[in-house]
Amino acid sequence: MFESLVFIGLPAGAYLLGSIPWALILGRVFAGIDIRQHGSGNLGASNIRRLAGNRLGLATLLLDAAKGALPAGMAMGLEGSFGPVTHDILAALVALAAVCGHMFPAYLGFRPSGKGVATAAGVYLVFCPAACLIALAVFIGVVKLSKRVSPGSLAAAAILPAGVWFFKGRSFLLAATLIISALIVYRHRDNIVRLLKGEEPIIKS
Repeated sequence: MFESLVFIGLPAGAYLLGSIPWALILGRVFAGIDIRQHGSGNLGASNIRRLAGNRLGLATLLLDAAKGALPAGMAMGLEGSFGPVTHDILAALVALAAVCGHMFPAYLGFRPSGKGVATAAGVYLVFCPAACLIALAVFIGVVKLSKRVSPGSLAAAAILPAGVWFFKGRSFLLAATLIISALIVYRHRDNIVRLLKGEEPIIKS
């Protein structure tokens, strides 16, 4: 009974938490704008940073990461309650639920919104810190070289499954990571088109 409640309740909670559109909330409360109607229209830290400044961008980044870290932390707290394989399945479900909640939030009619990078970072900072830090280092390096956020996000998404495989081996979490990385790339498809055309905006300080 306990196992069934956890396997239903925790991923469901992760999805609902992931669905909170912090960029939309912060944009409306502190900048008086609906960021879906401005810039890229994306509900993420990069768009709100461009529209409303560094402070709101950083706040959105941290809150979006927390949406992944909190349910992942709850799942890690239950590690001793299940066998290794069962807990691995739970971790995979929580990871997918949190990131999909950010990308396709229930509170906004399941319409595509954020791109999942910050929420995924929060998830993997808990589940596989070493892989997350490697992906973060790649992200920072590529952003510095390209002066654009999207190539860094794509590079981090590409390297994350390799890191999870190296540190966790073949696992359900690795399978979830491959799906999450593919979704992140898919959500960046417009950015990829702009990059190929040389039209992707650079970061302005």
